[in-house]
Amino acid sequence: MPPSPPRKIKLATWNVNSVRARLPNVLAWLKEARPDVVLLQELKCVDDAFPRLEIEELGYNLASHGQKTYNGVAILSKSPIENAAPGLPGDDGDAQARYLEATVFGRLRVASIYLPNGNPLGSEKFTYKLAWINRLYAQIKRGLADSEMRIYGGDYNVIAKDDDVYDPRVFKDDALLQPESRARFRALLHLGLTDAFRAFNTKPHQYSYWDYQAGAWQKDHGLLIDFLLASPVAADALVNAGIDKGPRGQEKASDHTPVWCELSI
Repeated sequence: MPPSPPRKIKLATWNVNSVRARLPNVLAWLKEARPDVVLLQELKCVDDAFPRLEIEELGYNLASHGQKTYNGVAILSKSPIENAAPGLPGDDGDAQARYLEATVFGRLRVASIYLPNGNPLGSEKFTYKLAWINRLYAQIKRGLADSEMRIYGGDYNVIAKDDDVYDPRVFKDDALLQPESRARFRALLHLGLTDAFRAFNTKPHQYSYWDYQAGAWQKDHGLLIDFLLASPVAADALVNAGIDKGPRGQEKASDHTPVWCELSI
């Protein structure tokens, strides 16, 4: 038999800032955008409280790694989800639900990532952030060794470049913009990952997050902190990428909006 023709897969990452509070927005966007795979962050609920039935009714399979009140990550897929692995290796005492990876569409390994914020500077939270990125580096390095198609997507809580924030001076004392945070993010890219959005969009000041305070959305005072990082094999399959700002403009919106890419696999 001849090989099957390539299939175009649309994959998105979205920090929903409470999946239960934003459920109407999430369901509306899933119906409109029709992504094949979605990586969700900041669920703010345990697995048993996740609105599974509503998601499954739209044709998605689901894997989640939840936590009461805080954090939580999930993977939604129109294909079966295989070999789901919750938790970031490297610290058996870390109970925060910030990492989940699984295989979708038979050959695409994806990870949903909610990297720690790290504020305030000088606190244990910043130390935890840096240690967590070091663990993520080790995890990605192990994953890239097998040359599989991989996407590491999520809220990285790092302002990688000054062009990724409306005014870097405002964030000079913020954990997201510190040299230590930026250096570790660059180290991830230097492993051979490709920023899917930037592969197709080089214009500066394009954002995925706008704070609820001080009219940030209306003023377009945003940050680009949500990324889809593609392994070399996945990068070769990329055909498009973008940011869907529509959900951020809705009533009771998350402060983040989806970042998406398309792959031909």
